[in-house]
Amino acid sequence: MRLLRFVALLSGVYDLLLGGALLFALDETVRLLGVPPPRFPINANLNGLFALAVGAGYFAILRAPERGRFYLWIMGPFLKGGGAVLFVLDFVLRGSPPVFLLFAVSDGALASLTAFALTRRTAPERPAEAGGSGAGGAGEARDSGPTTADEEDDRAAALN
Repeated sequence: MRLLRFVALLSGVYDLLLGGALLFALDETVRLLGVPPPRFPINANLNGLFALAVGAGYFAILRAPERGRFYLWIMGPFLKGGGAVLFVLDFVLRGSPPVFLLFAVSDGALASLTAFALTRRTAPERPAEAGGSGAGGAGEARDSGPTTADEEDDRAAALN
């Protein structure tokens, strides 16, 4: 659970900062990146609003990221991964500014980290050494097959 929570927090901060920059500090962001201003600033402002909404979604699932797995799949590997691909394609096919490749790298890294956190597996639980009857009694843990590392963290927290 800790890795999913970390990914949600990191992605949420990233999107809130990006969204805030595009919505509330567009001129400064354009100057900082050294790119020409958008022809229609409303497009950048709408992208900023969208990024703020995505970032808020990450914060909404921080308490129970395991329940927000669908959101993490859509906003991580799908949205950020797709965005990374589009940034690279736009650079290659349309000649967008090279600084935009920084977004390809950051979005791609967050997409990869999210996919890793969502698919990470751990070894199955081992039966308890002490207190078990050897026949699946109350003092013995059962092997339920592979689980996610976050499920392991949840089980450990429940035992403590």
